[in-house]
Amino acid sequence: MLTMISLPSFAARVSVKLDGLNDTLRPAALGALELQQYTKREVSGAQVRRLYRRAETQIKKALEPYGYYNSQVDADLSREGDNFLVTLQVTPGDPVKVTAVDIKIDIDPKNTNESKGLKAVHMARAAFSPHKGQRLDHAEYERSKAAIHAALFSVGYLDTELVTHRVDVERASNTAQIHLEWKVGERYRFAETEFEGGQFPDDFMQRFIPWDVGDYYNQAQLLTLQQRLFDANYFAISQVQPDTENAGNGKVPIAVTLAPAKRNVYTGGVFVGTDTGAGVRGGVERRWVNTRGHKLKFEAILAQRLKTLSTLYQIPLPGKNNHSFNFGISYRDENTKTSQSKTFRLAANDSQIWHGWTRTIGLQFLTGDFKVADIKGKTTLLYPEISLTKKRADDFNFPRKGWSLTLAARAGQKGLLSDTNFAQITADAKWIRGIGDNSRFIARGAAGYTQVGNFDKLPPELRFFAGGDRSIRGYSYQTVGPRLPAVDGEVPKVIGGEQLLVGSAEYEYYFTPKWGAAAFVDAGDAFSGKDFDLKLGAGFGLRWRSPVGLVRVDLGTPIGDKFASGVELHIVIGPDL
Repeated sequence: MLTMISLPSFAARVSVKLDGLNDTLRPAALGALELQQYTKREVSGAQVRRLYRRAETQIKKALEPYGYYNSQVDADLSREGDNFLVTLQVTPGDPVKVTAVDIKIDIDPKNTNESKGLKAVHMARAAFSPHKGQRLDHAEYERSKAAIHAALFSVGYLDTELVTHRVDVERASNTAQIHLEWKVGERYRFAETEFEGGQFPDDFMQRFIPWDVGDYYNQAQLLTLQQRLFDANYFAISQVQPDTENAGNGKVPIAVTLAPAKRNVYTGGVFVGTDTGAGVRGGVERRWVNTRGHKLKFEAILAQRLKTLSTLYQIPLPGKNNHSFNFGISYRDENTKTSQSKTFRLAANDSQIWHGWTRTIGLQFLTGDFKVADIKGKTTLLYPEISLTKKRADDFNFPRKGWSLTLAARAGQKGLLSDTNFAQITADAKWIRGIGDNSRFIARGAAGYTQVGNFDKLPPELRFFAGGDRSIRGYSYQTVGPRLPAVDGEVPKVIGGEQLLVGSAEYEYYFTPKWGAAAFVDAGDAFSGKDFDLKLGAGFGLRWRSPVGLVRVDLGTPIGDKFASGVELHIVIGPDL
């Protein structure tokens, strides 16, 4: 209903007062209201009168996409000095409810061969909104309709056509019926894949393709190929697209456009870590040595408590599972508060994707001198090793939903180039979940068990210690574990243990998109036999999402430990998983 007054012809200002709508509907109504566009400019009386007459219809039309087809608008135009006030009292009324959703897709469910691999279509159809009983929302309807269409295209129905798309609204009963029908046509299969612009022959590139010619087309497989090309680190550009222009006879070729990455990569920088101290690192990587894609990498680290020199040679193998042979040589000189060691290592392993896990099976040869708690040792060990690693995350740069799990086992036999018998298993896990818009909860755990004939022959890197940035914060690196008997009243020294059990709980809150704070509690022990002695560390920290990765600065303190006290600084830079 409109109420008007007589308006003068001179220019004036107009203001709008809109009541009766919630935070979702109000912006929509104001956005559709022409009067609102004139509130910051001078208008004549004639303009105000013309815009005022349109207001009721504009608001009603603006509310219909949200399901309100029977809204009422009480409008009033009044004077405020030389200016005008338009008051709009809106009653949206009852929303239109969906009483029926009729979705037809002409895929024959009896054709079991064709019906395979349609999970994306089933999920999009099941997630359709609004469903029966819900308020009609045109934006949700359009998104759901587009999702089903995209899902059909993604699984090979490249000629799919939406032949019926109708929403029947009955204003008198506030009800609506949705009718959708797709004619999908023939389901396409993969034809040949053409690579253009790369530096390798086609027979080498075939190893990256996760499908066989003749398989049903699936867009998820294209994304897998795209990710594999990116992960290979051979290419600066890798674009994967279906060549729909040349599709025919139920087959679609795939076009891959490539550009070589820089062949030699040199790295270097300064770093600081509370476990290693300040240091510098440098390296050179030959991304491909030859046309078979072999890789070569050298790296050196020079820090206060750690010095390493290593080289790795990688031979990629044919297949769809990122299969490769890897050969490495390394020298390590480490000096911590509990141990010193100088070791030389040779390694050879076979790595591949196995049932979604990265599986590595290899052989390690380790020899060197070490000193733990002033007890000197020398050892040589040859042992096979296997590890399984899996990671999942919504965003690996800053996951709000993700996890990682690594399982490993190794064993050596005395007399077979080993100074002692030993067997060891380890497990490391991490779980991350977002809470609300600004917080995360992070749980972390590690466990290990060793059975050994002569513990004195195990170097520090095969013994279990706790304490440090990624263990129990509040304790220095590797300062938690079984100790020697006390001598002359001195604090007994840590020698490491045969078992490990550590857990952590952490809460992060980000007060800006880049900066946040954290509170944490860590607990556990490195021990031998049944001598588990729970150690607790707790504290607070600062988080910065820097251009080079997440920076974590924590202050932790041990709780109730007669051998440790004070505050320990921990600094870690790098990804969560």
